[in-house]
Amino acid sequence: MARMTAARAAVEILKAEGVSDAFGVPGAAINPFYKALKEGGGIQHTLARHVEGASHMAEGYTRARPGNIGVCIGTSGPAGTDMITGLYSASGDSIPILCITGQAPTHVIHKEDFQAVDIAAIAGPVTKMAVTVLEAAQVPGVFQQAFHLMRSGRPGPVLIDLPIDVQLTEIEFDPETYEPLPVYKPAATRAQIEKAMSYLLAAERPVLVAGGGVIGADACALLTEFAELTGTPVIPTLMGWGALPDDHDLNAGMVGVQTAHRYGNATFLESDFVLGIGNRWANRHTGYKLDVYREGRTFVHVDIEPTQIGRIFPPDYGVVSDARAALELFVQVARELKAAGRLPDRADWISSCQERKATLLRRTHFDDVPMKPQRVYEEMNRAFGPETRYVTTIGLSQIAGAQMLHVYKPRHWINCGQAGPLGWTIPAAIGVAKADPDAAVVALSGDYDFQFLIEELAVAAQHRIPYVHVLVNNAYLGLIRQAQLGLDIDFQVNLEFENINAPEIGVYGVDHVKVAEGLGCKALRVTEPDQLGPAFEEAKKLAARYRVPVVVEAILERVTNISMSRTMDISDVTEFEPLATEASHAPTAIGALKG
Repeated sequence: MARMTAARAAVEILKAEGVSDAFGVPGAAINPFYKALKEGGGIQHTLARHVEGASHMAEGYTRARPGNIGVCIGTSGPAGTDMITGLYSASGDSIPILCITGQAPTHVIHKEDFQAVDIAAIAGPVTKMAVTVLEAAQVPGVFQQAFHLMRSGRPGPVLIDLPIDVQLTEIEFDPETYEPLPVYKPAATRAQIEKAMSYLLAAERPVLVAGGGVIGADACALLTEFAELTGTPVIPTLMGWGALPDDHDLNAGMVGVQTAHRYGNATFLESDFVLGIGNRWANRHTGYKLDVYREGRTFVHVDIEPTQIGRIFPPDYGVVSDARAALELFVQVARELKAAGRLPDRADWISSCQERKATLLRRTHFDDVPMKPQRVYEEMNRAFGPETRYVTTIGLSQIAGAQMLHVYKPRHWINCGQAGPLGWTIPAAIGVAKADPDAAVVALSGDYDFQFLIEELAVAAQHRIPYVHVLVNNAYLGLIRQAQLGLDIDFQVNLEFENINAPEIGVYGVDHVKVAEGLGCKALRVTEPDQLGPAFEEAKKLAARYRVPVVVEAILERVTNISMSRTMDISDVTEFEPLATEASHAPTAIGALKG
């Protein structure tokens, strides 16, 4: 067999497992791995400016295409701890990424050596496996197991920690005969699907809740076919948005206490049966008033992870299955029932859902200066077409975006759902654009998210990774300010100050245009709503010409309260702004306004 360092064997396994890109920051304890990366070839490396940024780039890369596994690399000590947020984010959203860290030599790890920390113990709760490899001969097996675990069952991240002496030790390894381990995914049985279908057949007003597991299993076409066969409206979760196009007649809108449509909540509250596939019943979807969410409805839950069944509330029936395996059987059974004339006519139920979709709309068209954020999303709908891949994390910008933007394809709303770390958007957008260089990638941030890992813009400038970044700036921690309303405070959330170097921007503080330009990117500032459309068009042209990120900063009114429930009850959502009562109030809405 071939003889090579354990680090080189690890690189060869990465390539054999389909890895073509990695994101990271080298350092003394991981340099032998970087040497192997260079000598082995075949893997493009993107040098991040912050190791947390590298982990989020890996997340974005994985989320962009089926089968992708993003890889992030860092040295010992703080590099690993910096990547914990990325591992947590990936774990919460069932995203497989591989984190590789360097470590002090094995004989001094326990002696508080420089940058020696038990990163495996720290990462354990937010990974499927976290291990420090102490024997070089185990490196191939550990990497093989890592890919097996990341792809099997509920997908998720893995951390492998490599002491420097382990990396340098030569071992026997034959890349030519290496084979990935078979992937395990639980699959529903015919009997289970038939029982689940019996609930659907008995219902008068059923809905399907499509979670991120449907997209992760690359099963969106099957979901669409099943919905069409059975005439069942679909409610995508925030992580499942795009599983069915927004303009599909059976797309009933999103449900929840924040990232939800008025018509989505209204339809859900009218339903009598819910079939959830690949979803977690996350609290931003259900709210905390589970009695309201569950009252008058029967639930069937299909999920790949056994311990998800009953975690939030006990369903009437649960099925442990990969979403694709389950939907293949659902489609098969539905076809047979249709051929036998046993599927009920859902025309009236579908018509009522469509009526709500065309009536219960929020207003987006405002001409105010400073701008209201709603107008920004209206103009984004005009400027960015159905091929756009939106990337965003948490904040009022994300919540308003989810209420007002439109998504037509899976993996075209790439969002950090469970963890929601600020700073996620820029590096994740870089990872998405790296995974799909021909895509129209549009990132969406508030000013605070934008500032958290702003240095990563230089990464995209250095590596010529273009995308458009829409920055809505109100110089406030908007979501936290709104959350403080119930406490009757407005404390430590105000970011305004007069920048002595940029008096022209008034109290909006940070000159994001200068900062972005200083990091090698292009930037435009917009202060009036009529400037938004031309600015978005110019941004697309600049990104294509210079192959760098282009920031479009929209200066907003300081305070806007976005629609959401103040009681965490999906039947009690506060609408702070006037609603749409005529077509001109919501000109880019999916359904033509009626009423």
